[in-house]
Parts: sequence; structure tokens; C-alpha cells
Amino acid sequence: MKFSWKKLWQVFITFFKIGAFTFGGGYAMIPLIQREAVENRKWVTDEDILDIVTIAESTPGPVAINSATFVGYRAAGFLGSVAGTLGVVLPSFIIILLISYVLREFQEIVAVQYAFAGIRAGVLALIIKALWGMYKKCKKNLVSYIVMAAAFVLAAFVKLSVLPLLAGCAVFGLVTTLIMERKVQK
Repeated sequence: MKFSWKKLWQVFITFFKIGAFTFGGGYAMIPLIQREAVENRKWVTDEDILDIVTIAESTPGPVAINSATFVGYRAAGFLGSVAGTLGVVLPSFIIILLISYVLREFQEIVAVQYAFAGIRAGVLALIIKALWGMYKKCKKNLVSYIVMAAAFVLAAFVKLSVLPLLAGCAVFGLVTTLIMERKVQK
């Protein structure tokens, strides 16, 4: 991969804008990352985004930072991963630093409370949009639905930690694939 300051700057600015104008954290950023990295910049494909989100979700750290790191790497190598990570983190750092100075002064104002309620609703909509987009791109079969339902029940009601849940899903998927391949070979 040829080194380019312009490409590094594009990666940084792209993720800086995503980090600055997205409320709700990593899941709310996924549709924006997909639009910018796949549709606008052509750094990765839709399939890559699914893989990146899967990897980002199963590695330590916030999904948005991990996704920015992976996309940055695909776009511009190691320095691209640094640029993507810094770009997505810096706006939040700056905003939190500024908010920490004035939050106590404004948290009791009713209009501010209503604004945050509206932001929460918008974030929920973005998360559902990301979920729907990922659902449409996933393979659909009985095994996928069983894994999805079991993972949901274990996460939502049993409160199983994410790491054992993802490890279990991976093992189940691997075993199921091996069983299906053996049936096809016979």
C-alpha cells in the first residue's frame, strides 16, 4: 500500500465527522461508517463491514473505535488505523471535556432534559436501523434463527457476558458447519 498523507487525512476527517455528529455510541455509528466507508469512499465492501462489525464486537473495546481502526487499516494501512481511531475518539474527548465544565449548571433545566430524551429516541432509531441493515445482509436459515434467538435470550434475560456468548455462538456455528459439510460429502 502506497503511503499518502491525503488518504490519512481523509480517514481522519471521515471518522472525526462520524465521531462528532453521531450520538449514541458505536451502534449508532455503524450506519454512518457503512455509508462513508462503503458507499462514499469505497474503502471496504458491505461484506467487509459485516466482518468488521463482527470482529469489532468480539474484541475488547468500543465497537466504533474498533471499526474505525479496522476500516482505517483497510484504507491506509497501520497509519490509517491510527488516523481512524484518533478521528473517531477525538470529538468525544473534546465534547466530554467541554460538557464536564458546564453539565452541573444545565442538568436541571427542563429543556435540556427533554433534549436528552429526544436524543435517546433518535439513538434507538439508529441502532434499530443498523440492526435491520445487518439482518438483511446475513444468511437466513433455521440454524441462524436458533443462534440469534438463543443469543438474545442469554444476553437479555440470563445476563450472560458478551465474551462467553460470542464464543458459544462461534463454536455452535463451527460445529454446525462441520456437520453440514459431512452430510454433503456423504
